Amino acid sequence: MAKLATKYVCQECGTWHGKWSGKCDGCGVWNKLVEEVVETKPSKADHPSRSLELVSLESAISIPHRTKSGIEEFDRVCGGGIVPGSVILVGGDPGIGKSTLLLQVASKLSKENACAYISGEEGIDQIRLRAKRMGCEKSPVMLAASSSVSEILHSLSSQDKLKLVIIDSIQTMSVDSLESAPGTVSQVRASAHELIQFAKSRNISVVLVGHVTKDGTLAGPKVLEHMVDTVLHFEGEKHYPYRILRAVKNRFGPTDEIGIFNMNETGLEEVKNPSSLFLSEHDDAQIGMVIFAGLEGTRPLLAEIQALVAPSYLPSPRRTAVGLESTRLSMILAVLEARVGLSFGNKDVYVNVAGGLKVAETASDLAVAAALISSHFKKEMPRHAVYCGEIGLGGEIRRVQQLSIRLKEAEKLGFQSAYVAKEKKLPQSSVALTPLTHIRELVDMIRGHA
Repeated sequence: MAKLATKYVCQECGTWHGKWSGKCDGCGVWNKLVEEVVETKPSKADHPSRSLELVSLESAISIPHRTKSGIEEFDRVCGGGIVPGSVILVGGDPGIGKSTLLLQVASKLSKENACAYISGEEGIDQIRLRAKRMGCEKSPVMLAASSSVSEILHSLSSQDKLKLVIIDSIQTMSVDSLESAPGTVSQVRASAHELIQFAKSRNISVVLVGHVTKDGTLAGPKVLEHMVDTVLHFEGEKHYPYRILRAVKNRFGPTDEIGIFNMNETGLEEVKNPSSLFLSEHDDAQIGMVIFAGLEGTRPLLAEIQALVAPSYLPSPRRTAVGLESTRLSMILAVLEARVGLSFGNKDVYVNVAGGLKVAETASDLAVAAALISSHFKKEMPRHAVYCGEIGLGGEIRRVQQLSIRLKEAEKLGFQSAYVAKEKKLPQSSVALTPLTHIRELVDMIRGHA
């Protein structure tokens, strides 16, 4: 017979404690332990377990069949489509458009497959109003509003042709066997476990919507991300209409793949050519403005990087980076000071990636350095050139991966030249290549530019 036990669970990391304490021993966070009553199952030592069938690595490979959602950007991030029986976790800031995106996916997919959209946060009328605003109110999507996992699974079990289930959100779901409130570590873990078991046993794809904390990480226990097959982050700046869907984990496809959308009054619109979206429309040369030939997953992406170097009258000059890691900016400034002799100690430095895009690739070092040098010497940069290369601590410029794909994207958008790291064999391209070995060469070129 099952027994009830009282434990204290950290709401940040999910660590169990036998007694309450102010500080969690797992993550060190204060005042996050919550008392929860759990049901302990009887021991299974008296019940023999069945043996497993072991196979070799040379066994036949079963390639999973994918279902196209009808939204190419969403399918790209998932690895080419939705795998039946897979569980996808979609996280993002409040109001970023998670529910809008998934309602569009369900609307497109429901034309040929049975889909269910279950909300624990909104009523059915609210979902219908959103669908009407998006122009998909006539789609045959089955709707329900509930936060009980048992009710949801009991209702879905009677649907024989069901292919996709969207749960919005996992933090509002609760399991009847637990007395803790919805959103706690125990409820999130137990609810996700029940839904995942249902997806695997019935070969139905399940999409879970997850909340994020103030730090931008998915709320709930970290084990939630390990339980699901795919983790997608939906991100974007509130002041820009652009939204980026990024794959953080994918058991059935590549990670770091992105899909780009444009938010408008009727929902999310796919962006077919994202490079032109993040480039400025200025045709004349600008001071401190260069184009970076980047790569997000398998997709080439050109971005505009802007830099401003201005005299500072503060004891500690400002170092501000928007869309770029501040530690990377500090390293590039240190290299320019130590290896080239450029002084930024009495100047404010601002670096911005235009369009609200976030760049985490180290290949952007050369573009950032070029923008800083241009602003420092007040020299205009040509608009027909792209930059791509990693800078080492010695000032050397290192090669980047998949340079040919970056150059093809630059060529398609009309760029004529590219500044890259020197290699033994550079790729063939109609774009004129300028190989560089040290950051000093770039400084000399910009300083002597008329």
